[in-house]
Amino acid sequence: MSEQASRETQPDSNRPADSAEGLPGERKLKKSAPIKLRLFGRTDVGQVREHNEDNFIVADLTKASRGLMETDRNQIVGERGVLLGVCDGMGGAAAGEVASQLAVDIIFQKMISGEPPKDHDEIAARLVHSIESAGLRIFSEAKLDRTRRGMGTTSTVAALVDDHLFIGQVGDSRAYILRGDRLVQVTRDQSLVNQLIEAGQLTEEEAETFEHNNIILQALGTSDSVQVDLTFVELKRGDTLLLCSDGLSGMVRNEEIREVLRTIDDPLEVCKTLTDRANQAGGHDNITVVVSKFEGEALPEPTEEDISGLRYRKYQLPEPMPPSSLNAPDPSRRVKELDQPKISVPLTPLPSSSSSEGHRRESDSERREEPSKDGEGPSSYGPRSHGSDDPIHIPTDGAPQWLIVMMIASALACITIAGYYLLKP
Repeated sequence: MSEQASRETQPDSNRPADSAEGLPGERKLKKSAPIKLRLFGRTDVGQVREHNEDNFIVADLTKASRGLMETDRNQIVGERGVLLGVCDGMGGAAAGEVASQLAVDIIFQKMISGEPPKDHDEIAARLVHSIESAGLRIFSEAKLDRTRRGMGTTSTVAALVDDHLFIGQVGDSRAYILRGDRLVQVTRDQSLVNQLIEAGQLTEEEAETFEHNNIILQALGTSDSVQVDLTFVELKRGDTLLLCSDGLSGMVRNEEIREVLRTIDDPLEVCKTLTDRANQAGGHDNITVVVSKFEGEALPEPTEEDISGLRYRKYQLPEPMPPSSLNAPDPSRRVKELDQPKISVPLTPLPSSSSSEGHRRESDSERREEPSKDGEGPSSYGPRSHGSDDPIHIPTDGAPQWLIVMMIASALACITIAGYYLLKP
């Protein structure tokens, strides 16, 4: 992978004294000239799926409006801020699109409720609480309806009121920032392959062809709680934000994404070009893209240090968290597969329930029947039939996380080797 299309995952200490967030006064919202956004979003069913289980949201929280009418594509950040998000649904009997639609709806409603945020901690806590609330609601809906058991969705949602862009992450959808000529992934995939990379068991190059790179560790709705990974970016003038589902990031290389973002100025054209590239590469999954370009005198021009220093940075909320948010217990682990059955893998053994039931998506032989969806923001799609698999439980009480990952990887390797010898003539 090139240096300019990097995947920066070194955590930042953010709240300690060496962070930009170190001094209490610096956690207050900055009152200055307006921040301007040019944005667009697009979702496409792809070449293989019959239905689109993705959803996205583009919302002006000050006006309590969402959508992509002509007037919504150019915004000025108001006192409540702006909300951008991508959700990639999963589950049987039309449940995937239900889960992702519930997620964007609930997150939007929670973010527009209450008084405008007074500081960075409040907007960040409200974002976390909104995502947690969406997960609990999806989980509850699944328990009430057997046809929706096990439904869930990833969630990568960004919010800003000033120059601090906060991102709440659950699953493997992604957020990137293009600054200058550098494209940096500013979220961390909650996936098996990423854990293996961080443990030194897999290289970036090996990960691209890793057979089980479709396994994610948690999703909204598959458990009554999730652990939201909260990160932030201090925006500079000219920064471009890309939110996308794995239908894009899994089909188009970072270098190609970087070139599209760097050479095309209109967010609408960027979204169209990226979804077209993913379809040309095979379109194995639904493809969803949200692009926003940040401008205005409130944002400083980036220095060379700002460009080279752009990276994944965690944001540490104070203890106790502000009233608008809740602390989340440890999450359950989940498995999401790109073109194969989805299987739940709980972090701790769970009783038989809707949250632990497996899921299945369409196979490659099932073809697309729906056209591309864009322009007016998130939408839901018609029902479809799915099969379901028995849940797989992995006992993990007291086991360290790295050991769990290695157990899963070893089991998969043993199955592959056994299958090879059994099928060998």
